[in-house]
Amino acid sequence: MSVLVLAEHHDGLLADATAHVVAAAQAIGGDIDVLVAGQDVGAIAEAAAKLDGVGRVRVADSATFAHQLAEPLADLLKALADDYSHVLAAASTTGKNVLPRLAALSDVAQISEIIAVESADTFKRPIYAGNAIATVQSEDSLKVITVRATAFDAVGQGGSASVVPVEADVSNTLSSFVGEELAQSDRPELGAARVVISGGRGMGNGENFKLLEGIADKLGAAIGASRAAVDAGFVPNDMQVGQTGKIVAPELYIAVGISGAIQHLAGMKDSKVIVAINKDEEAPIFQVADYGLVADLFEAVPELDSKL
Repeated sequence: MSVLVLAEHHDGLLADATAHVVAAAQAIGGDIDVLVAGQDVGAIAEAAAKLDGVGRVRVADSATFAHQLAEPLADLLKALADDYSHVLAAASTTGKNVLPRLAALSDVAQISEIIAVESADTFKRPIYAGNAIATVQSEDSLKVITVRATAFDAVGQGGSASVVPVEADVSNTLSSFVGEELAQSDRPELGAARVVISGGRGMGNGENFKLLEGIADKLGAAIGASRAAVDAGFVPNDMQVGQTGKIVAPELYIAVGISGAIQHLAGMKDSKVIVAINKDEEAPIFQVADYGLVADLFEAVPELDSKL
């Protein structure tokens, strides 16, 4: 039995999510390889080689994989898949884009967003916005799996895996990279932040989200939002936390003016400590909060900022 993990990387750096996916691979058992695909990814491969439990890092360094487009990556994985019983990736934008294509090319059923490994062929995954946990068993010869990174503790960095190039002839005639617009921020990335403070519809408008910035700066926090705030146009959708946004599990999650719809709770209820500030004492968010403050956020947030 052997497992191939698709490495996640951005801006020349190995993403933290990869260490969490390797932890899931360790729970499955067997030999673990990591695939690093991209252009000029030597430093990323060296970082992947340091992850505990990894036996080998396979490197596909080519302009074909420069922007991690789904079509060539899926073809590459298909070319390598015969060597493996499992292929894993983070349940991120990249993983959700690439692995369904691999599953289709391999004629197998994908298992999405696992949160626990019962055995080599049996996994647990949330359904109904996290209100139920399904135990899924796969009889496919190749298990294609996306992993909810927040459900597994990251492996350490004491490894010394070998780094070997991939000899695979993959071309891409189906898609091309046109361009990208990247949001620039000095704050931590939302999915990996230790502290997250999020605003909801109760913020009133996008201008009022500035109230959260002082607290975020003092706590080194990322700023998120509920879908209601995003749909209202208060903030861009890359800030959305929830079932259809980003899944987060920070050490501290502060929900400000968020009622706590089930779709939002699905994205943050695994946080270690949850603090809620809402003037509606019946708001569902208080059912999952460790600390709840029934107060007007426009009074409570500036006071919290000044106390900090």
